[in-house]
Amino acid sequence: MISFLAPIFAVIFGVLIVLLHSKSNPLNRRLCLAFSGAFLLSTTIFELLPEVYSHLDPKQIGVFIMGGILLQIILEFYSKGAEHGHLDTNEPKSIFPWLLFMSLGIHAFFEGFPLREHKNLILGVVIHKIPIAILIATYLLKSKLDKSKVILFILVFTIMTPLGSLIGGSLNISFKIIQSVNAIVIGMFFHISTIILFESREDHNFNINKILIVISAVVLAYII
Repeated sequence: MISFLAPIFAVIFGVLIVLLHSKSNPLNRRLCLAFSGAFLLSTTIFELLPEVYSHLDPKQIGVFIMGGILLQIILEFYSKGAEHGHLDTNEPKSIFPWLLFMSLGIHAFFEGFPLREHKNLILGVVIHKIPIAILIATYLLKSKLDKSKVILFILVFTIMTPLGSLIGGSLNISFKIIQSVNAIVIGMFFHISTIILFESREDHNFNINKILIVISAVVLAYII
């Protein structure tokens, strides 16, 4: 049940932050993204990666992980990098962003797939989802879209991860296929988290705040 509800609460929390605090601090957003990227990468390495390597052929795993990286690159071609914080919230839009809508939906669906069997990964996904939900909500609320379309976008984005978790845990899918999909998700997480870590500042440089945030995220992921 927690794998189903936690991603929903994460999006709701992110949207509420935008509704209650219209003025956001860019530095805080960057640091929040850095923490989420480091935590997501750490939980993927600590939890998900060892399991797939214990059940599949190593070379086959490499193919699926690279496939996940390539899939995420393709999705970001259409989403413009919204999954890791790259979304222009200052340019109002009046046309429904179908490409962004579908790309984020596919990404959210895949990230929910391993959650039923990896409870610690849930926290990583939740921490990753909150700043992304803030960014998307800011983008949509500043747009010229009808409120009904904004609500539709947010609702679909909210349910896609729980839907992936539900399908991954409920259907009669062979264990090998599940692990193969998990390897694809690893590739997607690798790409997103590393992009977040290296691009959470415009000059691509690390500073002491970011280093401390990253270290704390790694330590927390290891302890949990």
